[in-house]
Order: sequence, then C-alpha cells, then structure tokens
Amino acid sequence: MSELRTLYPPIEPYESGMLDVGDGHSIYYERSGTPGAKPVVFLHGGPGGGFSASHRQLFDPARYDVTLFDQRGCGRSLPHACLEANTTWHLVADIERLREKFGHAKWQVFGGSWGSTLALAYAETHPERVSELIVRGIYTLTRAELDWYYKFGVSQMFPEKWERFLAPLKTPEERADPMNAYRALLTGDDEAKKLEAAKAWSIWESETITLLPDEATSAPFRDGHYALAFARIENHFFVHAGWLEEGQLLRDAHKLAGIPGVIVHGRYDMPCPAHYAWALHKAWPDAEFHLIEGAGHAYSEPGILDRLIRATDGFAT
Repeated sequence: MSELRTLYPPIEPYESGMLDVGDGHSIYYERSGTPGAKPVVFLHGGPGGGFSASHRQLFDPARYDVTLFDQRGCGRSLPHACLEANTTWHLVADIERLREKFGHAKWQVFGGSWGSTLALAYAETHPERVSELIVRGIYTLTRAELDWYYKFGVSQMFPEKWERFLAPLKTPEERADPMNAYRALLTGDDEAKKLEAAKAWSIWESETITLLPDEATSAPFRDGHYALAFARIENHFFVHAGWLEEGQLLRDAHKLAGIPGVIVHGRYDMPCPAHYAWALHKAWPDAEFHLIEGAGHAYSEPGILDRLIRATDGFAT
C-alpha cells in the first residue's frame, strides 16, 4: 500500500477581511497560498461550524489560491449566531459575491458535510462557475437523513450519548420531536437554558462524527461561544430543511454534468449514511467515487484525508 497522504504544513493567510453581504451581515474571509494560482473556495460544515486554520492545509500552497470564509453568523462573521437573513440561498449568493470580488471566472469548490450540501446547491445554481467539485461526507438534507440523526437511527448506535442529547428536553412530546423542541430552547429568552441546549446539541454531533472517540475533534464543540452559533444556526437550517425541496439536490444533479469531481465518503459515517453518497455517484457519473473503509464522518479520518489530498493535488494542474 502507498503511504497515506496528510495535511500540508501550516500556513498563514496572505489576505483577510470582512465583506458586507447585506441584510446586516458581514462575513470574515481569508486567502492563503499563492495569489493568482488555481482558485478554490472551501465551504465549511455545520451549518454554523466556521472554518479552522487546518483547512488551509488541504491544498498545496504553491499551486492554489485558497479562499476560506465563515458563513453568516458563525466563526468571526457578524452578527454572531444570527438567524435572520441566513438561509442556504443567502450563502449561495455570498459565495458568488466572493468570487466576483476576487475576479475569478470560475473556481474549484470544496465542501464537506454541510459544506457538501452547500457546494451542491451552489454548483447546481452556478455550474458555469465551477471548474471542479470535491465533496466529502455527503448530506443531501432530506427528511429521511434528518430523522436518521435526530429521531431514530444514530440513537441506536450511541444510546448513552443520545440520552445526554435528550437531557434538556423534559417532556415526552419534546423528546418525540427533538429538532423543534431544541428550536424553542435555542431561540428562547432564558440564556442559561439556551446555552445548556447549545452545548448538548453540539456535543451530540462532536461525539458521533469520528469512527473512534477523538478528544481533539470534539473539544471545540464544548466551548459556549462556539456551541451557541453552531447549534442555533444548524438547528435553524435543519428545522427548515435547508429551504430545499425534498430530494432537490439529487434531483438536480444532472446540472453537474461536465464538471469533473470527486466524492469521498466514510463507510461508517453516522451523521450521513453512505446511501446518499452512492445515490449522488449514480446521478453524477462525471465524479470519481471513493467509499473509505474503516472511516467515519470527519475529514481528519486518515483514509478520508488521504483521498481528499490526492483529489486536490490531482486537480491542481
């Protein structure tokens, strides 16, 4: 077997700033790598997760000009944890604003988890602006996928973690519909209950995204400031099914025809069942498909990371 590829060495951005995108929102962005090299935009997960410095390291800095940004309401974007004017289609428009600002005719789009949802929504809306598409941890945001993670499915694999997730919900009615019950807590006026709910929501996700427990991955989700944006924004998007028609992303995958791509998915991805990655593969034959054995959901899983680095290297020229 060949040696598994890992992240490129840490780098600092060569440019950063805030972009006023309207509706009272300003998004934080960074550019790293080599100005004028192959352009790529990185779409982080969540929704509400923000990007991290390690995401810069997915790309060869000598061959890529990398744009990363915190989506509305999270990371260093302002206002923090804001739900107003914050939908999938606002974010698709923000990606276009960034592309136009930096003068790219088209660019590579890279997204994982929720980032794959947003990447598909953007690419199906603006296929002429996408040179290549790399998606990992495929999430098409159907009702079945939401129920799998927030009703019955993953709860059967992690019963003790599910019990902790349900702890802020006090009645049988709330526990029968966790997403809407959490929405009431996360948008309510009781700040203590809001923070308790935010942490419980975020911890549930952080402890189910890796094949084996990984403290380095789950630790940031316990921070109250991070958890508040993550939980409020993710719940807001999921309660509204991403403002997508049921099955829309797979239905419209034909719009990706002609776009070179790579799909990477862990066999034992708990939040995002492999069925949907396979369905995307069948609907978008232009893309390579890699189902990674012995891997969960997180991009840091060794087999997933190896394949992602090979994908960005392969498209670099």
